[in-house]
Amino acid sequence: MDKSQGSEKIRKISRAALIAALYVLLTILPPFYSFSYGPIQVRVAECLTVLPFLFPETIWGLGLGCFLANLVGGLGFYDFFLGTIFTIVAGYLTSRVPYPFLAPLPPVLINGFGVSIYLSLWFRVPYLYSVLYVMLGESIAAYGLGYPLLTFLLTKLKYYRKEHG
Repeated sequence: MDKSQGSEKIRKISRAALIAALYVLLTILPPFYSFSYGPIQVRVAECLTVLPFLFPETIWGLGLGCFLANLVGGLGFYDFFLGTIFTIVAGYLTSRVPYPFLAPLPPVLINGFGVSIYLSLWFRVPYLYSVLYVMLGESIAAYGLGYPLLTFLLTKLKYYRKEHG
């Protein structure tokens, strides 16, 4: 492995680790904690779920961040195990969408239908209500916050690539 390959690998690992840390902080710190868990939630950290569109290595950072945040959340095994799997699957699908405006869609759909399975049981809410609540919260985070983040990063990358080569 030459020096440039090694530095690129370090950059990708660092990016994934940074995303994991940001995910945890945007989930567990006040005031975010108060609306990150429960049958009706807007997990602000889910704005980061659009990043695999640009940086596929962030899938693992999102998964780790979700796992750690869900350990703190208190909803138990299903949340930190299944929630992590749903986040990784959504991240993978996000990395495969062809257009930026579709990047928030996998997290909205996967978490909406997936996380709602155990949230509806845990909080004794009808499944379809849970799907509606989770999709709404996920849409606020992924489309309302994440999509503007993604378009900002796309603009910055375009200018950076134009200037640097």
